[in-house]
Amino acid sequence: MFDIGFAELLVIAAVALVVLGPEKLPTAVRTLGLWVGRAKRTIGGIQREISEELRMEELRRTSAIEKEKLDKELNEMRQPFSDASNDIQTATKVPEHTKATPEPPSEQSEKSNG
Repeated sequence: MFDIGFAELLVIAAVALVVLGPEKLPTAVRTLGLWVGRAKRTIGGIQREISEELRMEELRRTSAIEKEKLDKELNEMRQPFSDASNDIQTATKVPEHTKATPEPPSEQSEKSNG
């Protein structure tokens, strides 16, 4: 991230020693260390959350693809059964022209009954 070498760190330490003095320098270094630690933990937490979100998104995408494949296979498996069902329905239907139409009651049978 930062390209700070050992020489730059020595210069920063010398300036801090001159500015803060030997009494306040250890407290300042400790406080700086706490801040750096908090920043690292915060950044690490954010990175973990982002990684988890990316992993969850990948799982969602993968599961959607798998669901599409399974739906396609299920439809392919259903097709022969629906074809057979249609064939059975077609075979059991009696064509209209072969159905016997009921004959109207004849007038003679009404007269004999009445």
